[in-house]
This record gives sequence, C-alpha cells and structure tokens, in this order.
Amino acid sequence: MLMRQLLGITGLALLVTGIPAVGAELDEPIKPLPSDLKLDARKVELGRTLFVDTRFAKDNSVACASCHDFSHGGADPRPRSIGVHGELGGANAPTVFNSGLNFRQTWNGSGASLEDFLERLIKNPKVFGSEWTDVVARLRQDRAMAAQFADVYPDGITSKNTIDAIATFVRSLTTPSRFDRFLRGDAGAITTEELQGYNKFKSYGCVACHQGVNVGGNMFQKFGVFGDTDPRHGSSDLGRYNVTKVVRDRGVFRVPSLRNVAVTAPYFHDGRAASLDVAVDTMARVQLGRNLSPEETALIVQFLRTLTGRYRGQLLTAPSS
Repeated sequence: MLMRQLLGITGLALLVTGIPAVGAELDEPIKPLPSDLKLDARKVELGRTLFVDTRFAKDNSVACASCHDFSHGGADPRPRSIGVHGELGGANAPTVFNSGLNFRQTWNGSGASLEDFLERLIKNPKVFGSEWTDVVARLRQDRAMAAQFADVYPDGITSKNTIDAIATFVRSLTTPSRFDRFLRGDAGAITTEELQGYNKFKSYGCVACHQGVNVGGNMFQKFGVFGDTDPRHGSSDLGRYNVTKVVRDRGVFRVPSLRNVAVTAPYFHDGRAASLDVAVDTMARVQLGRNLSPEETALIVQFLRTLTGRYRGQLLTAPSS
C-alpha cells in the first residue's frame, strides 16, 4: 500500500508494465506522428481546392478526390481506380492520408517525391491524360482561381505552383490516432487486448516492414517471400520491376503504411483482399511463413484498429456497406 501511494497510479503502471507515465515517449519501432507540420496554411487551402478540381482531367471527369475518397479513409474502395475516359487503372489507389510521410510514392515507387509524382500523374493516360500546359491554361481562365493563386504565389498559376499547393495540402493530411497517444506515454489509450495484438505484431516480425512514423511506407519488399498461390499476382503488375527493369525487382512493391488500414479496404496493390482479417492472414502466410489462429488474427486486427486516426477532429470511419 505504501509503495502504491508513493508511486501513484501512473508510477505503478510503469513498475508493473514498463510503460512510462503520460508525456514520456515510448522507445518502440513505431513512432508517433509529428505534432507540428509547419506548413503554409494558404497553400494548404489552395491545395484543398485543387484536390477536388476535375479540370486536371482531359475530359473533366475525375479529380484527385475521385480515387482518394475521404469517406473511405482517403483510399479507393474499388480494386482498381477509374480515370479519364473511363480508363481502368493498373492498381488499387492507396490512401492519401499520411502519404507525405512515405519515402516514395506509388506501389512501385516510381514517384521519388510528391512533387515528382504529381508532375507525371497529369500525363498518365489512365489517370488524367492531360498536359500541364493545357491544365494551366484552363485554370487561368478562372478569375477566382487566379486571384487565389496570386495571394499565395507572386507569379500566379504555373504548373510548379499548382504542384506545390497540392503537395502541401497532401502533407497536411496527417491523422493522429489512439496509438499515437499510447506511444507518447498514455497507457490507457489502448486496451489490454489491443496491446496483446501489438505485442504479437512485433514478436511475429510484422514490424520488420511496418515500422517508423508511418507504420510502413519506408522500404520496398517482395510480395510473397514464402510463396504466393494467387494466380493474379505477377500476371500484369510486376511492381518495382516496371521501374527498374531489374529481374530481382519482380513482385517487389513499396510497403504500404498501415495507418487507417481498418477503413481502407480492399487491400494490397491489386485489391485482392476484401477484409482486414483476410489481409492479416495473407501477410502472415506469404510474408512470414506463419499460419495464424483465428484468435491471433483477431488480436492483431484489434491492434491495427488503434491506428485509425482523426482528420480535422473527426474519427475516420469506413462507409457502411
């Protein structure tokens, strides 16, 4: 009793579990999101406007938001996105939330940065199918848009400024979660079962690829280290090989971030897994060579749900089916 009174509740938690008191960041393979992004608010708002603008598409049919649905965790609920002229994309569009923290963009890492990715995305015949000269010309015809640009950029509407504004907006799309609170020392932010799931996530080796501030997004990895029996894999999307043409890069993809993973189904580059349970079981089998029990899968899924964050104060949720 005396020890409890001396330590207090948080001190006792530290003594028993090794979890520091609130305010002391944990030494874990996963790191909390940055709390201060230091972004130009004017660029963020301009980028927000451009993100939903369909004038980037040659036929004015789609915008960035068409494939990065904020009501679906910033991802595309379709296995493959639909672009200009109804063209079917080559892969499932991953979430735009926290994507500014990825070391490269796209599944095959073809985008060296957000700016590089946006520069080339406009020309992609399955996405926007446009040229920057045409996009800039269309935007310049909009007086309100021109005035908004002039407030931020002295030289007004240019492709460079347009890319910069959208990239700044995307970098603002961070979604702090309950697990970030836990990482910052709030032991009560997650439940006992969620902590058990996290411990399994670490002990089974999931953190070998899914770690860091974005719980992934910072390396390439072969899909199917222990084999992949799905006949669709490798039939059309060869991953990193499509960029490098190096044989060892066949089937290698950028490891996705797991932030908000519970609300961004379907999963993987081809959208083959419709549910998070299936995705976890698949990863354990083909990446770790482990067959999970239903109980093990359920605990890991419970942990992954703690990574669902908030955007502009609202908890991200999956749309009801």
